[in-house]
Amino acid sequence: MTHRTSAKMALAGLTLALMSSAGSFAQEAQTGGTLRVLGTAEVDRFDTVPPATADTGSFFRATTRQLINFAASTDPDEQIAPQADLADSVPVPTDEGLTYTFKLRQGANWDAPDGPRQIVAGDVERGFMRLCNPSLPAPAVSYFEDLIVGFADFCAGFADVEPTVEAMKAYIEAGDVAGIETPSDDTVVFRLKYAANDFIYLLTLPVTTPAPVEVLDYLPDSPEYRENYISNGPYTIEAYVPDTQITLVRNPAWQAESDPLRKAYVDRIEVIAGVQPDAAMQQLQSGDGDMLYDINVPPVTVQMLSMQGDDKISTLAEGSSRMIWINTVSENNDGALRNPLVRQALNYAVNKAAIVQQLGGPEFATPLNGIFPLGILGHHDFAPYPTNNSEGDIAKAKELLAEAGYPDGLSLKMPFRNAGNGAAEAQVLQASLEAAGFKIELVPTPASDFYPRLITNFDNALNGVWDLVPSGWSPDWPGGAARSIFQPQYTYDGTHGTFNFSDYNNEAANEVAARALATSDLAEAAKLWNEVDEIVMADPPTVPLISQTTVLYHGIAVQNFLPYAAGGNGDWTNVWLSR
Repeated sequence: MTHRTSAKMALAGLTLALMSSAGSFAQEAQTGGTLRVLGTAEVDRFDTVPPATADTGSFFRATTRQLINFAASTDPDEQIAPQADLADSVPVPTDEGLTYTFKLRQGANWDAPDGPRQIVAGDVERGFMRLCNPSLPAPAVSYFEDLIVGFADFCAGFADVEPTVEAMKAYIEAGDVAGIETPSDDTVVFRLKYAANDFIYLLTLPVTTPAPVEVLDYLPDSPEYRENYISNGPYTIEAYVPDTQITLVRNPAWQAESDPLRKAYVDRIEVIAGVQPDAAMQQLQSGDGDMLYDINVPPVTVQMLSMQGDDKISTLAEGSSRMIWINTVSENNDGALRNPLVRQALNYAVNKAAIVQQLGGPEFATPLNGIFPLGILGHHDFAPYPTNNSEGDIAKAKELLAEAGYPDGLSLKMPFRNAGNGAAEAQVLQASLEAAGFKIELVPTPASDFYPRLITNFDNALNGVWDLVPSGWSPDWPGGAARSIFQPQYTYDGTHGTFNFSDYNNEAANEVAARALATSDLAEAAKLWNEVDEIVMADPPTVPLISQTTVLYHGIAVQNFLPYAAGGNGDWTNVWLSR
């Protein structure tokens, strides 16, 4: 789970706003050439286990494979539909949703030191065991500890292991996870503690990548690990110059017939670091560069390119959102924010259309009325507090404030993250809220203090240090990720100081969410998450603002530019070059 003002990760997400590589499908795909990817920073992780930036998903797409993944596509439904990758099919769970049995695809190989070697079930189990390594823990390990039988016990035991390569290797090789069974080299069986239809989506995460036995000889993502990198994707590492460039070439062990998701048209991929955004855009437009790595296209550039009719722009909705949290636990204004009429007034007051414009226009954001944004199974188009063109309804907000007993309005403190768009966003919010009768005191807060010291410190909420706070959220995986939005933010398990800033909890919503997770019918799950959204927004603990969108751009030679959900970019492994 991540907080960020601009993100890279997808349901009706990954939609093309303008046109995407017009004419690319009319030409025959060409094999060969070097794809040049430009970024300000380098690829930050080679190992799939430790935390990595979302941009690294493109690197992992090229060099690793998982049991389940996503297809690169311009179709919004296909973009987030789980597809078989290393598995030969997407299994239907048995035992009332508690058991998943995978058969591995033959011909899927490691580029091992002694030559190509088939990926086997033990590699899958070993990959999961590495997640528990306390020397560099995986951020997603808690999901699997919660879900897989015996996994939490295995991880707990790992905490007592001496942090040496030898001791950690011995623990993994001698270990066993009760809920991961490998009855044969081509069969993996997962046994869950409870039915969870998003388990298939969790298996798309790079952290679930199988691990060859050789990696146990190195610390996770250590220099030695990088020097002895073993790929199971269509590309592997030829050269790496820190902070400068990483070069990928074809993996000789990869077999195209074993991989239904990656065509691997280009021969080489060069990821070049240290390129400033303006220079990168110039290189893409001149044909000297092909794709962007960690660079966001500036709004002014998008507007200019759109006016010119440039067909190399596309947009990607990744499940990221912005909202205002409402402090319902403090005694400020005699606890006025605990009154649902006041919270409803806040929802009516905000001019969401102005936030969209402040971010650069509809290519960059869409007004949001619920807790699940575009790109998430469970998002639906509803408006519990409707306003004309999402511009706010000042009269309705004032009416509700008066009905709540505050005809003269309320004075509220609103800290904001003093970085990026934080100040501009806060000023737009202040203007619309004050027009409705609220008096807003803006409190600029350093980015380094905003989440860790101010907002997640529950004492600050209890003591009324803040009344309203603009915040952002991105899910941990694309598509069926409603759980990773709802549970961290909108459920309370007795632990203060989490990303549920005011300890919000609604038992009715929790019960429906449990049913949404348990059903094996994803269409039914979507309807149930819709119901969760409506229950929460009837309270409401937040003011949803916008679904965020990333604008993508590519060079003139790039053809078949298809968005990839887990990479937040076009798919390196499916583009081809016309030069």
